[in-house]
Amino acid sequence: MVVIIRCRIFSLPVCYPKNLKIKIYRTVILPVFLYGCETWPLILRDERRLRVFDNRVLRRIFGPKRDEVTGEWRKLHNEELNDLYRSPNIVRVIISRRMRWAGHVARMGERRVVYRVVVGKREGKRPLGRPTRRWENNIKMNLQEVECGVWTGSSWHRIGTGGGHL
Repeated sequence: MVVIIRCRIFSLPVCYPKNLKIKIYRTVILPVFLYGCETWPLILRDERRLRVFDNRVLRRIFGPKRDEVTGEWRKLHNEELNDLYRSPNIVRVIISRRMRWAGHVARMGERRVVYRVVVGKREGKRPLGRPTRRWENNIKMNLQEVECGVWTGSSWHRIGTGGGHL
């Protein structure tokens, strides 16, 4: 899927204006790329790969920049891309969507399958080694980043039901 998206955005003619390329990126590429991101248990490697993809597409849209001192063409730096694009980076978008989905899940009744899967505990033995990062762990880390305190157990769903505020 990423290969198809990469080929399409990289094959856009140079003659298209930048604002049209940005509209195509926002309306076609990002929704397809971020479909289902609310349930992704992201690790740092995945976040880095997402940022690389995002910056690569933006570099292709904005093109190279001519250096004022040497007069040579160069790639845009990440900070310059952020200034030009003026939109939250892709990881922030995923975090906000994940938090919104956590609120929906927290408000679901206990009979709903999604609620039981998220809040319930697995039975049986855990495999050896480091535990894999779960969706609930990401939610807890995101809540700590926005300074909602330390949440233990499955009490993170208090925010979704009105017991806490963001």
